[in-house]
Amino acid sequence: MKSEQRKQKILELLKKNDSVRVTSLSRQLGVSEVTIRAYLEDLEKKGLLSRVHGGAVSSYKPYYSMNLAQRLETNQQQKMAIAERIVPLIQPNDTIMLNSGTTTLLVFRRFPADYNLSIVTNSVSIALEASGNPNYNVILIGGSINTKYQFTYGSDAVSQLKRYHADKLILSVDGIDLHQGFSTYYNKEAAIDVTMIEQSECCIIAADHSKFGHSAFSKISDLSVADYIVTTAPLSPEFSEKLANSGVTVLL
Repeated sequence: MKSEQRKQKILELLKKNDSVRVTSLSRQLGVSEVTIRAYLEDLEKKGLLSRVHGGAVSSYKPYYSMNLAQRLETNQQQKMAIAERIVPLIQPNDTIMLNSGTTTLLVFRRFPADYNLSIVTNSVSIALEASGNPNYNVILIGGSINTKYQFTYGSDAVSQLKRYHADKLILSVDGIDLHQGFSTYYNKEAAIDVTMIEQSECCIIAADHSKFGHSAFSKISDLSVADYIVTTAPLSPEFSEKLANSGVTVLL
């Protein structure tokens, strides 16, 4: 078992029990207590748990463990504002990739219904809704399915994605950090996001203000891959300078 898999296992145990012990994790995962403490330190830096004496407790239950419907209600007005700002970037006959997430779902719902669009996505929810519009050519990437959050992932999904090329990518992320770049809580979807970036001419990051200054579990890419970041509040001078120097346009 690789270190990232062990960290994911720690998060799964936290989700079930709300707390974990270093001694127990050492036995279960077959590594030293020193190694477990290093894992917990890394996960704490990413905001996924809080260390306590002898172990750790969950610190991100308010979002990490929500189902899709619950997440759709979180910061919904901000996400809808982001969707409205992105719509003018969409043109008739575009091929658009969208990853899974509540922000991308709300962005999709604002697409002009009369545009002829090709939509490539790993989001089951987006694909189902898009398939009801005869103007849309919808491709749902195959592979393994995460039923809780309704997305596909895995080597089959990545292989299929590599056969397509998009004019624009709309990417939802869980963290935007000056040093760690863009990140996601789901290591299984990170490879999907990376491939979508590689296969798209224009990368549009859709992220509300809560994602800034936060680093999630799995890194997707550096900040410089984005062409646009669409968000809901002015950025700090540090972020503004970093993004400007990287050639990224911020839309509020």
